[in-house]
Amino acid sequence: MVVDFSLRRTPPIRVASVVRVGPWKVDNLRAEFGELVRWATKHTVRTGRWVFLERDRDRWEACLEIHREAEPDGRVRLKTLPGAWVARVVFDPDRVSSRLVYHGLSDWTRARRRAGEIRSVEAVREVYAADPWKDNAAWANCEVQFVVRK
Repeated sequence: MVVDFSLRRTPPIRVASVVRVGPWKVDNLRAEFGELVRWATKHTVRTGRWVFLERDRDRWEACLEIHREAEPDGRVRLKTLPGAWVARVVFDPDRVSSRLVYHGLSDWTRARRRAGEIRSVEAVREVYAADPWKDNAAWANCEVQFVVRK
């Protein structure tokens, strides 16, 4: 399997989101995504990509892409993730260690910063095409993105 890093611009994404405060855990944000799926089903909203956002060390956000306007409900909030430059890599976590990918992307962005191509890393997110706990194809194409400032 080839794993390669790239720098590219992503479009804005309209999402429904739920925030979780607490330390990282193995099934991080699984309950929050379940809440988002129940909300989308209740409001008959067509969904798309699943985005895991790390806001800071103990603040996480589950974001589910939505394809039409809807009303927030309970803990579910609606917002648009702005278009951004990202350093990205797509890989299969069953074949390549996530730890290796994160360390490699971190070193790659550090080198880009020293070369003057980027100024800083602003946020970290994982993007899946569908539910990574139920869809093997979505899990096998995990996309890690470091949102960067040029």
